[in-house]
Amino acid sequence: MAKRVSATAVHAVTAVLALAPPALLYQVGWLTVPVLSTDRLRTWVHQPLTAGFIAMLGYAGAWALWVLLVAAVTDHAHRYLTARLRWHLTLHLPGPLQALAAALLGTTAVTTAAALPAVAHDHTAADTDPPPADRATPIRDAPAQPPPADPSPPRQGSTAPSTTATAVPPSPTTGSARHASLPVLNRTSAHPPPHASGEKVRVVAGDNLWDLAAEHLGDATRWREIFALNRGHRQANGYALTNPHTIHVGWKLTIPTHQATPAPALPRPEPPAAGDSGPAPEAEPSPSASSTPHMSPAPQRSTPHTPTPSTPAETTGATTSAAHPERPHAEPYDETGVVLPARGWISLGLAAAIAAVATLLRLQRRRHARLTFTTAASTAPHPAPVPPPLAHADAIGRRHLGLTSNEQQPAHPTVPAPIGVDGNGTEVSLFSLPGSGFALHGEGAVSAARAILAAVLTTGAADTASVRPVVVTTADLLAQLLPAGRPVVGLDPDGTAYDGEHLILLADTDAAVTHAEEEMTSRRRLLDTFDTTTIADLHARNDYAETPPPYVLLIEPATRQTGRVQAIATHRSALDLHPIVLGPHDGLPTVEITHDGTTRSDRPHLLSRVSTLSAEDLAAVLAMLTEAQARPESGVDIDDPAASATPTAPTVEPCPVAPENPTALVHLRVLGPVTVTTAAGPVTTGMRSGSYMVLTALAAHPAGRTLHQLTADLHPDVDPVSAVKRVRTDITTARRVLRTATGHEEHMFIVFDPATGRYHLDPQTVTVDLWHMLTAINQAATSDNDDEALAALRRATDLYMGDFAEGHDHPWAVDYATIYRHQVLTAYARIAEFLEPDHPDRAVAALERATDLDPVNEELYQRIMRIHGRQQRPDAVRRTLRRLEERLADLLDAEPSQATRRVAERQFAPAASRAGRTS
Repeated sequence: MAKRVSATAVHAVTAVLALAPPALLYQVGWLTVPVLSTDRLRTWVHQPLTAGFIAMLGYAGAWALWVLLVAAVTDHAHRYLTARLRWHLTLHLPGPLQALAAALLGTTAVTTAAALPAVAHDHTAADTDPPPADRATPIRDAPAQPPPADPSPPRQGSTAPSTTATAVPPSPTTGSARHASLPVLNRTSAHPPPHASGEKVRVVAGDNLWDLAAEHLGDATRWREIFALNRGHRQANGYALTNPHTIHVGWKLTIPTHQATPAPALPRPEPPAAGDSGPAPEAEPSPSASSTPHMSPAPQRSTPHTPTPSTPAETTGATTSAAHPERPHAEPYDETGVVLPARGWISLGLAAAIAAVATLLRLQRRRHARLTFTTAASTAPHPAPVPPPLAHADAIGRRHLGLTSNEQQPAHPTVPAPIGVDGNGTEVSLFSLPGSGFALHGEGAVSAARAILAAVLTTGAADTASVRPVVVTTADLLAQLLPAGRPVVGLDPDGTAYDGEHLILLADTDAAVTHAEEEMTSRRRLLDTFDTTTIADLHARNDYAETPPPYVLLIEPATRQTGRVQAIATHRSALDLHPIVLGPHDGLPTVEITHDGTTRSDRPHLLSRVSTLSAEDLAAVLAMLTEAQARPESGVDIDDPAASATPTAPTVEPCPVAPENPTALVHLRVLGPVTVTTAAGPVTTGMRSGSYMVLTALAAHPAGRTLHQLTADLHPDVDPVSAVKRVRTDITTARRVLRTATGHEEHMFIVFDPATGRYHLDPQTVTVDLWHMLTAINQAATSDNDDEALAALRRATDLYMGDFAEGHDHPWAVDYATIYRHQVLTAYARIAEFLEPDHPDRAVAALERATDLDPVNEELYQRIMRIHGRQQRPDAVRRTLRRLEERLADLLDAEPSQATRRVAERQFAPAASRAGRTS
């Protein structure tokens, strides 16, 4: 442990060294203090250059130099001891003493040179030390040091030059001159930290300093360095790291730079004897470490069911084989935004808005999904509603919103119209910008205009239509923002409005400005009616139902419209009108946008970087909005034989036939909260949250996943190198914990196939509830016996204890949860068909259980109303329709489709007519 020295003790030693010698001299009588009388002082004033006055100056100067010499010796000793003994103390002289020392040094040097020869004639010029040339230049004027050739920080405990040392080389003076020079007292530590800061990592659930040190530094025992480097640093949530045992999810911790010495290797098992296969090594080398020598793999102990043992060449084989050259995690990510494949960049706020639209779109697709029971079940995910170029933004946005895989509610981002970030990386809303609007200019202006349009239209996508922002622009400008020749999807029949009049297209700039002027006049009259000054004040009232939404005017520059646009801009804050001009415009602040979204402005501006989108990405966002927004729909009538069923997702990965194996060592449950159970009971300690998610991902992919596929799924917002390390640590931890829990050290549980470069669960030692559920559904789909099919369907529904990976926020699991939920809904619908002839109430109960799992699927309610109608229960039909109306209004701000209302109306028809329609 490093020694700590009290500053009081150092000051006391300095005082003793300075005062003890003169006190002793005075005590023995060698030092006398002349008595200064008033007459002597008056004489010195009238005739200062007397022998007595000069002698007094010599005395004072000599003792001042003595004090400075003592201070210099103490400082030198302190520096030496700090370097040798690693003391944590910086010596500071009081400010007044430093100023006095500098003044006395200069004054005494001049005075002594002139006065001492008259008093002490035995001194010669050869005995007098010249002023030190190496201290003549102040520290602040020293030229900057060039960067060292090796930027790696010094090792802990080594001596490094002071960061405030002067860069002027010392003059070739004698040794005595160097010793007599005045020491420079640092106000910073003489030594830099033992390790400079390196990458920043985001804390996720299950992380701790021990694991972070193991992943990023290669040595878990270096967790103290991470703690020391981040201690006391205030994080975004207002807390700071003060306890090494407590870190918060979302914190960004700085990881020390790796030292030159290699990290100690993780413990590996002893190599097995000849003829006996040993356990596979757990620690896997980084795939990027191509410079390391190739190590011949040690033999791996094979499980009894595996004819060919897998080798520990998992790492090199998994990451470099041609079997999986894809790299789905290639999209860069930074702390404030997401880089899109099509040379765009969006802030986290816009990514969250896109994710909110995707969440709404998933709910809409669940609402319209058909419950046909015709094809075999598969572990393949449901087709994602997000186009591939925006898939990464959706994943990051969901993580930013904290959405889970079983999210049943629409998402509501906190920042409306997020168009970029400020200098601190904080999201900036278009509606909170100061000033009277702005003009976009530069090579990135068009891309920024696309992102602004997307940010405004995605704002409040899950809210009621009356509060969502409105954008007014021209058809020509929108054509410039969209891909060439792309029709504007979502326009109403008149061709003037998009998506419920939230994007209004007009013929030209004059018409758009006229529309804005009319809106300005209308809002001003509304404020006058209620005697308020701003739209915000009107929103705060509770006696008025109408709430004018934010209004955005997006136009091109026009000289004739300059004055009119300026008049609108003056009312921006009061009337919630936001003019944006794509091009230079007199009267509005012009913001120059570079190709990557960074800004330069002729006036101080809040935006540091704005989001940018390509034409294809904007078209994708508009298409998602068109499909996600609620509007009157015809729907699909369950009794219409011509209604086509929703195509089932292609069977990319067939479900493995899960044998009844009660003696399996590990039982993995992924339907509902993820749990692992052995013969000794649930595994509750030792398992990392990342290990649970690795097991879950492999359960959804019985054929296995490559290392890069796992990293892309589980860590989309982490740099690839760190993500690979995390996944490897998670796999190693899972194997170790399962071996300990089962008492079987010879099994791998997670097996690596070097031929395909994939990891997969060992079906001989691990059973999965998902596999059993899908196997039961497949048995019911292929059975010719109704009783056997009904029994298989009941087994499947009993296994479904909740959504896939319930409670976890990993975006990849969302579409898997959707398809598994849909498959169990079809099982409930098929059960109701079997039960309705003899047990209609049981059939209704099965369907109502399904509505609890998915409250927005309209076909479920159609089936329930049809059963109630056949049983002549009109009140039950009304209650069912009312429950659907309430749920759609709460979740989607929508109403039941026309087809669902027709099904309800038919149930009130005479029995004969009803029987004829449903027979």
